[in-house]
Amino acid sequence: MGRRKGQAISGWLVVDKPAGLTSTAVVNKVKWALDAQKAGHAGTLDPAATGVLAVALGEATKTVPYVTDALKCYRFTIRLGQATTTDDAEGTVIAQSPLRPDDAALAAALAPYRGQIQQVPPQFSAVKVDGERAYDLAREGEAMDLAARPLWVDRLELVDRPDADHAVLDMVCGKGGYVRSIARDLGRDLGCHAHVVALRRLWSGPFDLDGAVTWDVIEAEARTPALAARLRSLELALADLPRVEATDQGALRLRNGNPGQVVGPTPEWGDEAWAAHRGRAVAVGIYRGGELHPTRVFAQD
Repeated sequence: MGRRKGQAISGWLVVDKPAGLTSTAVVNKVKWALDAQKAGHAGTLDPAATGVLAVALGEATKTVPYVTDALKCYRFTIRLGQATTTDDAEGTVIAQSPLRPDDAALAAALAPYRGQIQQVPPQFSAVKVDGERAYDLAREGEAMDLAARPLWVDRLELVDRPDADHAVLDMVCGKGGYVRSIARDLGRDLGCHAHVVALRRLWSGPFDLDGAVTWDVIEAEARTPALAARLRSLELALADLPRVEATDQGALRLRNGNPGQVVGPTPEWGDEAWAAHRGRAVAVGIYRGGELHPTRVFAQD
């Protein structure tokens, strides 16, 4: 087998995604710009959406689930009085209403959407129906009875009311949330219809917009050391897990995929934790009485 194309670099590049690009297009651009062997992202943003898209390079791709599963914050604007086929401004208007709830009614309607809720995905979404993507079936004109899915909503607040037709909301939620579903269902509950006209992700797990790289910077610094210098460490994605320190011998065993000795503050027996050695992540695994049993091993220098 020949050598894999690209550089064996690892870390995270936090991108402030512009509107009009798919998340996949951003990942591909970052991978090319850094001449990286491997890249992925932690949570899709719709093409029209902007904000934090955390792109993992190299060994950091093994930590993607920890960011995907973490809480995320969205700021979005809904247009009251109209429902669309896609639950956002990309779709065709299918229903209208002259009703406009006041701020108090709108704020009160948010209460049922906090905590553990059941959410039905939009018709135009990436969920699979009999092996096909819902958005493909929706484009063919097929109406689907999509099953509700559990979603944890940590926070949902009205933050601005620019005019009678629009409201700006902030939502902090767990994995798998659809802002478009929130807008659709609020419009239904208020009897006035609604859809999303703007969406921006403010933070995702440990990553926020502070220092996020814009598209213009990626293009200007592509294939230069300046862009590589913007990479953030793989270890940031593991912030929610307990950290233990691997001994020299433990680190060697962990790197070979075997249980290794760890010291320091000890997690509970059976807890997931990550082991560091000389400041770098060696492995994620299950802690069992002074040893970490690895489930993910990181090949970091």
